[in-house]
Amino acid sequence: DQSVSLLLSGTGDVLEPDDGLIGIGSGGNYALAAARALVGVDGLDAEAIVRRSMAIAAEICIYTNDNVTIETII
Repeated sequence: DQSVSLLLSGTGDVLEPDDGLIGIGSGGNYALAAARALVGVDGLDAEAIVRRSMAIAAEICIYTNDNVTIETII
């Protein structure tokens, strides 16, 4: 839901990140690092942070492209 981010690991563990941000997939670490840098920028909402983070990850990781679908929980 909107208040918590959880990650289900391959071994069945349920993990909650300290900062509420999660990155998965081949470019997940790049997107996560970008999101952590952008989360403190004034004027950026969650969707803008995601879009910019994914664009940065796509520029760095050859397995990540810039064709994304963003789903928002309201």
